[in-house]
Amino acid sequence: MGFMRIYSGDDGESHIEEMDLESHPNLTELHSVTGIVFRQSEPGHFSDWHHAPRRQYVITIQGEGEIGLGDGTVYRFGPGHVTLAEDMSGRGHTTRVVGNVPRITASVPLED
Repeated sequence: MGFMRIYSGDDGESHIEEMDLESHPNLTELHSVTGIVFRQSEPGHFSDWHHAPRRQYVITIQGEGEIGLGDGTVYRFGPGHVTLAEDMSGRGHTTRVVGNVPRITASVPLED
């Protein structure tokens, strides 16, 4: 399973930091959340430039997705991948469902 954090940089662009439990021990602590929501997106679904609506974990349960950044970098991930979405300002990122099965995600908003 992979972890990554997407965040807004001082340059107004979204950036990605890969994380693991060793370098980010705070991931092993209890996080306060407000709930959970499940979403299904069909293959080929594309969300143009947007930013996270709130700080939240997005966990891919089924399917594959790609996150695109302003510098042209694309990150691809599949089932079991966890993204901490914190890019709530700036241009944001794009999201695309790739492969031939729907992508099912669980979004877990964090309390402020």
